[in-house]
Amino acid sequence: MSLIQLYIPSDVARFTVSQLGEMGLVQFRDLNSEVSAFQRSFVNDVRRFDEIERKLRYLHKQIEANDVDIYEFLDEEFVSSARGPRDIDDMEERVGAHESRVLKLTAAYKNLQLKHLELIENKYVLEEVGLAGHGRGQDAAPLLARADTSSRRSIGSLDAARAGDLDMEIGAVGRDINVGFIAGVISRQRIAALERVLWRSLRGNMFLNYVDIEDPISDPNLEEPVYKSAFIVFAHGASLRDRATKIAESLGATLYSVDSSAERRQEDLIDTMSRLDDLQQILENNRVARINELTSVSEQINTWFAVVRKEKAVYHTLNLFNYDANRNSLIAEGWCATNDIPAIQSALHLATEDAGSNVPTVLQELRTTKEPPTFIRTNKFTEGFQNIVDAYGVPKAGEVNPGLFTCITFPFLFALMFGDLGHGFLMTLCAALLCAFEKRLAWLAKDESLRMFYTGRYIILLMGIFSMFTGLLYNDIFSRAMSIFSSGWAWPADHGGEGVTVEATKLDHVYPIGIDPAWHHAGNSLLFTNSYKMKMSIVLGVIHMTLGICLQVPNALHFKKRINIVHVFVPQIIFLFSIFGYLVFAIIFKWSTDWYARDASGELTHVSPPSLLNMLIYMFLSPGSVGDSEKMFRGQAALQTFLLLLALVCVPWMLLVKPLILRKEHQKIISEGYGRISSHVRVSSEGDGLGGAVVVSEQEEMEEDDFDFADIMINQTIHTIEFCLNSISNTASYLRLWALSLAHAQLSEVLWTMTFLPTLKMGGRLQPVAVMCGFAVWFVLTFSILIGMEGLSAFLHALRLHWVEFNNKFYDGTGTKFEPFSFKAVLEEAEEA
Repeated sequence: MSLIQLYIPSDVARFTVSQLGEMGLVQFRDLNSEVSAFQRSFVNDVRRFDEIERKLRYLHKQIEANDVDIYEFLDEEFVSSARGPRDIDDMEERVGAHESRVLKLTAAYKNLQLKHLELIENKYVLEEVGLAGHGRGQDAAPLLARADTSSRRSIGSLDAARAGDLDMEIGAVGRDINVGFIAGVISRQRIAALERVLWRSLRGNMFLNYVDIEDPISDPNLEEPVYKSAFIVFAHGASLRDRATKIAESLGATLYSVDSSAERRQEDLIDTMSRLDDLQQILENNRVARINELTSVSEQINTWFAVVRKEKAVYHTLNLFNYDANRNSLIAEGWCATNDIPAIQSALHLATEDAGSNVPTVLQELRTTKEPPTFIRTNKFTEGFQNIVDAYGVPKAGEVNPGLFTCITFPFLFALMFGDLGHGFLMTLCAALLCAFEKRLAWLAKDESLRMFYTGRYIILLMGIFSMFTGLLYNDIFSRAMSIFSSGWAWPADHGGEGVTVEATKLDHVYPIGIDPAWHHAGNSLLFTNSYKMKMSIVLGVIHMTLGICLQVPNALHFKKRINIVHVFVPQIIFLFSIFGYLVFAIIFKWSTDWYARDASGELTHVSPPSLLNMLIYMFLSPGSVGDSEKMFRGQAALQTFLLLLALVCVPWMLLVKPLILRKEHQKIISEGYGRISSHVRVSSEGDGLGGAVVVSEQEEMEEDDFDFADIMINQTIHTIEFCLNSISNTASYLRLWALSLAHAQLSEVLWTMTFLPTLKMGGRLQPVAVMCGFAVWFVLTFSILIGMEGLSAFLHALRLHWVEFNNKFYDGTGTKFEPFSFKAVLEEAEEA
């Protein structure tokens, strides 16, 4: 990584940043960190594009609200090419004009909807008042009695309302009403409350009649249509009517003025119906005009969004630069990959041509002791594995990247826990389909729940392939054995009947690959596979941890800390090999020895197979002595004593030697008068022939004297104790390889025995149907439980083995990720938001 400095002429700045954004190669530093966002040079330009983006969001919302299809079209020439100020001004003008027209049409539509709502409610009120004047006369409903006719209801006494004189004269149309009343519309949910409040407030001196409006009414002020009821309240006296009016309005009712004359009401109703028809036509014309306007916007809105977001990102980036008034230029600093400097120079030259300027942008490479961000080039295969490492921590610049080893060790450790040829084949098949049709299935990356499977498709592919390999070694396919080669054991021809224990005879050859299939039918199969997988887990765990410890060496060489090799790596590897390396040796020795071999006289050459667990325990409890049941070879007691002493020597070696050496070197520096170290300046130049000069300079750095022996000693003590204890716990942690492999095999066996096997033993005509149903149940449960849930469990355990048992041996993960300024990242982030 290189720290570069750019001197960009002001008239070329926007074109330069735009070209660098298209390439995505430079991570710019903020040179104005002490300046607030509102005081930076290009804050007005950022606000300008914020306003354009707001207008586009409004138009996009209107497009979605009116169910207009958005064209998935991008004008690549306009989006990717260099855009001049005139192009941006034209785009801003077009967006503003579209927004203005849509705003006017929307406001007019809302006003028309309010008028339409008012006319609809007025129509229902006129109809209700007309119906209330038909045939009520002296035969009104009694007090608090409800007369249900369809959805019509009434409450109160008409006699009480008219207070003695209610004269309804039948005219040419309907009846005239000569008693005071109010009429209106209210939400159906509040009509009951209106009844109770009016009855109690007016002490029964009222008559209320209402009808439920069947169709919901669309209120432009509300998101959903509302069910309402039209009502009429008869009350004698202005004071009672005023009180009823206030009560109704407080409950959200809308009151309408209705004439008491039936003829006038009829005329008003006809006029209202006529106005409704006219207004409906106007609303339709307005809707068509809005749809046409939004359709024209939908053809370009994605292009405008992309351009606005790019331009806003450009000015956000320009706000990170310093302005040099004397040179009329901007000064930028940023990190980039050293190999990408020629490509950056080409982009600067192209930006100068696009701007039509004769003054080139000058690029300088600054040599510095600042820690650069970490840039790791990945492809679609390695990206998933690198994400696993980055989730633990980003490697520092120059630090060994565990992602390289994770590409193999992660799927392998997963397969040790998931080993089954059949399950591995199904997983491989699913992952292969994801990889083969990755372009068609790219939409999965946009779904939050499915993104993990899509981005990790190559991880799943390798996990499936490795699971097939370990399934072949375990000789396991859907919990069944495979007899690919001839077995190394022979069962007697006469089994002796059910419940009789027979012993297989060992032949003169062994099964070529993996576990002999004869073990799958043996009564002691579980004892054998348990012992085999437990020891295998320890051996592979120690190898994995040894790899992690050995990776300290390239880290120490790169960071020029050779003291870590002699006084950290060497004692750690000796300590690990003295205890657990010896355990691995004992396991391999036990595997390779025939403990039941006999000599010429027929006597056993060995007492019995030793218990390695007891041997390791008594190695610490009684050093120098080995019991007959744990003895494997001559000189075993002396070797164990030597290894134990060697491990004990390594503890103070790790604890004390490094801090004391650092303290001695520091005292030597102080005694010679070198309290601070400063570097000199070296300047050289090279011509690139591309319109920009390359200047290499070395910045002067000052390092403060911050050596603290107490901190170093405490830190070394913590690391020493942690390593010694973790050597035991981490080795035991690898036993999860055995535990999950056992659980997976047993669960697969149970699923086969309980769901599918009984249907194969059935008889009769229904057996084919039972076999089909049993297979369907077995397949669904296999896919959902054994591949889905068990696969996720094995994945998490493999993740833990890498993060805790492997990475902590050598990996700090305290770096910062290289995040270059890229339009691609800006647009992807905007889409996710």
